[in-house]
Amino acid sequence: MHAAALEVDLRLPHSTSLKDKRAVLRSVLDGARNRYRVASAEVGHQDLRQRALVGFAAVAGTASHVTEVLDEVERFVWSFPEVEVITTDRTWLG
Repeated sequence: MHAAALEVDLRLPHSTSLKDKRAVLRSVLDGARNRYRVASAEVGHQDLRQRALVGFAAVAGTASHVTEVLDEVERFVWSFPEVEVITTDRTWLG
């Protein structure tokens, strides 16, 4: 079994409230969950309206499959015009 986590630091320049931010993040997080079957959550910057730190986790039988899934998730996050990706970081677990 292979597992990895992807952490993505985002900027939401057009967000004027936490409610706006949550609406955008809901689309990103729920879309990744439904499309790629990963675990996802907002893991940092919860009190900032124009910043977000989101995390994704994937588990699979091979390391290459985990890499493919997280590559797809990363491309998915980049596809949202409402967010700017500041940094990404991958960590292999266990």
